This record gives sequence, structure tokens and C-alpha cells, in this order.
Amino acid sequence: MMTRISNISHCAVQNVSRHRVQTHTQTTDSVRVSTGDVATSKKPVVMRTILGSCVAVCLFDPSVPAGGMNHILLPGSYLDGRCTRLGVYAMELLINELMKLGGDRRRFVAKAFGGANVMRGLTTTSIGDDNANFVRSFLAAERIPMVAERLGGNHAVEITFSTDSGRAIVRSVDGSQLPKLIRAEDSYRLSRLAETNSCGEITLF
Repeated sequence: MMTRISNISHCAVQNVSRHRVQTHTQTTDSVRVSTGDVATSKKPVVMRTILGSCVAVCLFDPSVPAGGMNHILLPGSYLDGRCTRLGVYAMELLINELMKLGGDRRRFVAKAFGGANVMRGLTTTSIGDDNANFVRSFLAAERIPMVAERLGGNHAVEITFSTDSGRAIVRSVDGSQLPKLIRAEDSYRLSRLAETNSCGEITLF
């Protein structure tokens, strides 16, 4: 079974608006994890995402086996309401959904990717740095070992994650795709700011 929770919904999840769950009864060979998505599966699925300053955490329980991935836009949480684009809720949801598939958080191992400074020339701490620091701090606080990471740098990456083996492959993104990726991330951030009045304020770590 594969569960996909997205910021584009088809049915409400636990009375939380703007989030959707899709349950697949047949094996899905490949699934694209977009910004704000959380996907888990105990069937063999290849999950893919492209990251600039965003981060993705891949969780895996080798005993089930089952795995999942999220795609985090910003490190934070709504004080009121919930949003899978933000770090705290995206991580909690990924953990909980994996446990529903029979996973045990005591066996979880994590791999983390992204958090690049794709806007070169910034003199202050970048959003990518904030995202990378959030992921490291969250996993350490939850005592989930991070067995592999590629966080930071200046290059966007494509991640491929296999839920049956926990294997992750990282590839550099063609430079021609970078402007489109930056525009997409900026667009999501602007839409998040527009939602603040209706969803609550943001707390950044």
C-alpha cells in the first residue's frame, strides 16, 4: 500500500484542509514528490524529487521494509493550522504515516538532501542553510540516525529513493532547469505568505 499526502487534495485528512491522501492498492513503480508532498509505501516504489533550497528527508524501516519521502519548503510550523510545506509538520506526518504501515521509529534511519544555496552571492544565511540545519536538529532531537546526507552546496539535485531497499541516488540537475526551479520555489514561498492570514503565523528556527 502506498499513501501519498499532498498539498493538492482529493479528500480531507483528519479534518485538515488543503492536504490529501491517496491510497494505492497496486504497486506504483514511480511517484513524483513535489513541494509539500509526503509519500510513504511498503510496496516497492521509486520516489523522485528535484531540490534547490528545499530539503527532502527519506525515512526507511529495513525490517518491514517500508519507506517514505517528504519535500520541505521552509523550516518552521504554523502556530494555527498545518502545512506540509513546512518542516515540523512535514516531518511529523512522514513519521506517523510510516508507522501506520508497520514501521517502528526505533528502527528508522534517515537520509537527507537539498538545502543548496542556488541564489549565489547572498551574504546572509540562505534558506537552504536554514533548511539543512532544521533537518539535522530535528533528526537529532528525535534520535533518528542520519546515515547519509547531501546538504548545502550551490547545486540543485534530483533524488531517487527506493522504498524497498532504502537506497538513494543523487544526480546534479542540468543548469538549464535551474531558473525554472528557482521560480517554482519562489512562487511557493509567495503563496505561503499569502496563506499566512488564514493559516496562522510562521515560526522559523
